[in-house]
Amino acid sequence: MAETNKTDKTSIQAKVLEVIRPYVKDETVLSSLTGQTDIIKDLKINSARFVDILLDIEDAFEIAIDDSSAAKIITVEDAINVISDKLALKNEGAK
Repeated sequence: MAETNKTDKTSIQAKVLEVIRPYVKDETVLSSLTGQTDIIKDLKINSARFVDILLDIEDAFEIAIDDSSAAKIITVEDAINVISDKLALKNEGAK
């Protein structure tokens, strides 16, 4: 079970990177991306672009990110955790 969860988070991270990539001006920063990378500070994303990223994440994962969840997203790992939680809720609702 833990291995499946790790695989899911790895695939989520890859997809998050795809979403973020067009908004990052310095490609070298992407090569050193980790879960602890601060989306706004480290990737130099302004708040307007951050909102665009959230909207793109919603589209990419077919989820809705409410304001309280968006406020929790500081790092890449935070984004992965919020997405993972939203997907789990969505999958539970589909059962």
